[in-house]
Amino acid sequence: MAFSARGSNGSRHTQTAMSDINITPLVDVVLVLLLIFMISAPVLQSGIEVAIPHTRSTETLTEERMVVTIDKDQNVYLQDKPVNINDLTGRLTSAKLEPTKRIVYVRADERVQFGAFASVMEAVKRAGITNISIVTQPYKQ
Repeated sequence: MAFSARGSNGSRHTQTAMSDINITPLVDVVLVLLLIFMISAPVLQSGIEVAIPHTRSTETLTEERMVVTIDKDQNVYLQDKPVNINDLTGRLTSAKLEPTKRIVYVRADERVQFGAFASVMEAVKRAGITNISIVTQPYKQ
């Protein structure tokens, strides 16, 4: 579509309306978002790598709960963040869990010595949490 107009000096020039949508900025934004999601997705799914013991009876949970992890080198993590075993009781106490959610799941590598496992269990009990579950995985069929 063309428009005719007279300039300030009396000359005539024609202007054309832009009928195309410039999608280059849209493609740039979409590609940046795609890149961000591709980089952040593995980070969201990562956790502490632990060889969890196998058992016959397991229960699948859908709610997010407080998780204490002990890796093969006996490092202790609370919700994927490293924590000193001496600070674990204080951190669990300050978490202010609701009475119905005062459950702690302990994920321990199957190679962890019982002494380290017992120390973590004691720290959790000193925080006043008595509902402790041990995370296992089912045998493969």
